[in-house]
Amino acid sequence: MFPNSSNLGHPPFPLEHQQYNFFINLPVNIPPVLFHQQFQNTTTPVSGNLLTIPPVSPPPFAYRNGSPVHTSAAPASFRGRKRLKEQDVPYQVKRQRFHSPHHESASANQVVPLPEDHRRSFPGSIPSPLFPAHYISDLTGCVPPLQEASFPDLIETALPVAKDKLSQQILELFQVCQQQTYDLNKKELCRTQLQREIQQIFPNSRLFLVGSSLNGFGTRSSDGDLCLVVKEQPINQKTEARHILSLLQKHFCRKLSNYIERPQLIRAKVPIVKFRDKVSCVEFDLNVNNVVGIRNTFLLRTYAYIESRVRPLVLVVKKWASFRGINDASRGTLSSYSLVLMVLHYLQTLPEPILPSLQKNYPESFDPTMQLHLVHRAPCTIPPYLSKNQSTLGDLLLGFLKYYATEFDWSSQMISVCEAKAIPRPDGVEWRNKFICIEEPFDRTNTARAVHEKQKFDIILDEFRKSWQRLRDRRDLNCVLPLRATLQKR
Repeated sequence: MFPNSSNLGHPPFPLEHQQYNFFINLPVNIPPVLFHQQFQNTTTPVSGNLLTIPPVSPPPFAYRNGSPVHTSAAPASFRGRKRLKEQDVPYQVKRQRFHSPHHESASANQVVPLPEDHRRSFPGSIPSPLFPAHYISDLTGCVPPLQEASFPDLIETALPVAKDKLSQQILELFQVCQQQTYDLNKKELCRTQLQREIQQIFPNSRLFLVGSSLNGFGTRSSDGDLCLVVKEQPINQKTEARHILSLLQKHFCRKLSNYIERPQLIRAKVPIVKFRDKVSCVEFDLNVNNVVGIRNTFLLRTYAYIESRVRPLVLVVKKWASFRGINDASRGTLSSYSLVLMVLHYLQTLPEPILPSLQKNYPESFDPTMQLHLVHRAPCTIPPYLSKNQSTLGDLLLGFLKYYATEFDWSSQMISVCEAKAIPRPDGVEWRNKFICIEEPFDRTNTARAVHEKQKFDIILDEFRKSWQRLRDRRDLNCVLPLRATLQKR
């Protein structure tokens, strides 16, 4: 993909250091969706007719000698840049996601032809000042482990049953729009090659794929989030991080302009470089040493899989908020991360909770001081949460909208997933005179600080109120989120 990457199969680190480690074997070819299919016998069919799910069957491509090389026949219009249209895919391939997970797994393995020891979304077990310890993981448990292997003892959460029209609409939306194998492979390929380039400047650095790509809440249209860790100690985000990102931006412009376009340095509280990979057409945000993003990736992944209703509910809320224009922190509304925390908080605070506080129940698994090469272990050791609450997806979406429209006290309360309840606002500058206060589970900052205008706050509340009233009266998702248009965008 990049000039210093002579061939795709050449690993960036010496093979003798590549022990079987979780950070080497992340979900490139078996993302969360495939685990559901592998344990199909435990899944209760959804009532009604499911939408036809378009397959993920892109033309395999590779990067060699700095240029994209197509390795199989593909429509002339594709050229490594666009997804296949649904009509371009054979009917029998469209059906294999539900009926033959082994076929999809095989297809996914061909998308990015990397050796087994090279499939990595996180670097790990590499001798360096950053990650001195070696850890050979023993991954068993109830949350899908992030590696390529067979897990006969894995207890996978089944998708919830859709007993009514609204719940069925939510579930079908989830099945069509959730992130697919190919989407993750594209991000992983870019991360692998980009890490090699960055190590030309910062030899001991490691590049991590984080956020919705790995936490279980990704969609087909999700951007890629990257965290560059240059040293173990915290760095000043206003000075040192900006300087590092400035160097990277210049390097991208000078050396990688054929592969990366529009690299922009965004001077936010956590500065980032935004760019687009021309070949995969994925947008990326790259930060430096924002390691809290690595930790909360695995916390959220655990929440995503300990209860079957969490992921579909989060996805429909994200799609709804995006359509209603309140899911853009750069424009003074809510980030996707804040929306996820709002959903988790709501599910924790029901009279019969659907989620617990993982940090309170399993403090040793989510220790904020835990070394980075160990944080992946938590999702594999937490059992499913067995709630007595049998609410449908439709009821939960309606209750979510009502809770924030009429019940939550925005003026004096703070959303805390860590405490599993609404708590009084602290008296610090981070919280004083803020319209929305959502506590980040690890560093305890306000994830909703972007909502700093009263006008934007009023718009957000108005959307919650209007959507709750419409959905209460009609019980049809189309009245708050046009499904046809949403499914076309995915």
